[in-house]
Amino acid sequence: MDKRVLRERMRRKKRQMMIRHYTKIGLSVVGLILAIVFVVRGIIVPIAHRIAGGGSKSTVQAQAETEEEVQTNSDAAVRQPLKGKSDTDKITTMTAGWHEDANGKWYQNADGTYFANGFQDIDGVTYSFDENGYIQTGWVTKGVKDYYFNDDGSYDPSQVRPMLALTFDDGPGQYTDELLDCLEENNAHATFFMLGQNVSAYPDAPKRMLEIGCEIGSHSWDHTQLTTIDIDAVAKQFSDTDDALMQACGQTSSVARAPYGDGNTDIYNTVNKPFFMWSLDTEDWKLMDADGDYNAVMNGDLTDGSIILMHDIHEPSVKAALRLIPDLIAQGYKLVTVSEMAEAKNVTLQNACYVDFWPSTLSNGGVPGYNGGADAATTDSTDSSDNSSSGDGSDVSDGSDGSSDDSNYSDGSSDDSSYDDGSYDDSYDESDDYSDDSVDYGDGSEY
Repeated sequence: MDKRVLRERMRRKKRQMMIRHYTKIGLSVVGLILAIVFVVRGIIVPIAHRIAGGGSKSTVQAQAETEEEVQTNSDAAVRQPLKGKSDTDKITTMTAGWHEDANGKWYQNADGTYFANGFQDIDGVTYSFDENGYIQTGWVTKGVKDYYFNDDGSYDPSQVRPMLALTFDDGPGQYTDELLDCLEENNAHATFFMLGQNVSAYPDAPKRMLEIGCEIGSHSWDHTQLTTIDIDAVAKQFSDTDDALMQACGQTSSVARAPYGDGNTDIYNTVNKPFFMWSLDTEDWKLMDADGDYNAVMNGDLTDGSIILMHDIHEPSVKAALRLIPDLIAQGYKLVTVSEMAEAKNVTLQNACYVDFWPSTLSNGGVPGYNGGADAATTDSTDSSDNSSSGDGSDVSDGSDGSSDDSNYSDGSSDDSSYDDGSYDDSYDESDDYSDDSVDYGDGSEY
């Protein structure tokens, strides 16, 4: 073999060996540096802080929360240890307190951890940290509740996002899927009070309702007026509907609505579900006009905690809803199910009748199962001039007179769709049958 070729190969081999050698040395140095950093941060720094008296005031206050307190609050932040690559921007920081990098603002604890994925009080101010440990601003949702955090990350309890519960009766029908598309696209929820006979005709609808976060309710089997039949027949109306729902989606209804809103304590207890009326009746079944339905809602009483009645079996109603849903959200409203509304307002639902979850109604004791809380009105409930903000500058009436001009009901009844023995009768007049101007809540009280 040519000696020049041999010498060249030997030089290449020596060069490769040298590169490997220095690479090993470099990796060892990097590993040693990282080990020193973790030792300093995890052991030396905490010891130094203890010797120095615990560090800054903010550090002491942040560390004061015990593990037991964290476990009792599902919204509380957790102490997240530095993991490595995902914490590259934090790993070079060795001092306790607030820090900021290209990704945002975060808080360093004395033990080398940082707060993440929840709420944390620091120096008497509540902050919300995302899963990566950075503070959040604007609206933050935890469960069914929304919290507002200012630009500096501080919690602002004065900001309240008003809630509305859209409810649709008598379906499902041929237009329901289009309505569900709109709800899903806008991340909005609604409650569907369905007739058992229609569930059997459209079995795929209830399943999709649940998949997108909506609530399934029962409106009886065929819209029979419940007070005109015996209690066993009432039970069958709802048990048959639940059977149909179970076959369609594997779940029975969680809530109920009486046809024509006509119910009483015996019916509520027999069906064994919370019953819901409404505070705003669009009368869409009578108008049969998309513009009229839209205006009935947008010009109606949209107090935080309102329950709105519509029907997804009518095309104009669904067309109106397709406009209403994004427009209401744009005005700052959150569209939720009736059960989500109850949970957010700190109400434990009972076998009773619910008309609304207005702050004034809550504070007046007009909502069965209300457990108290900040949602109740703090001012005189008879002051109908009070308004609450929707969060975007638009005014929302607080409905503090406890009544609504958009719904007419007496003795717990109202004409919600003018079904009569399974067919429409637009001449139905509730005043022919009910006249005592009260709603039987099912708990011994009347509204």
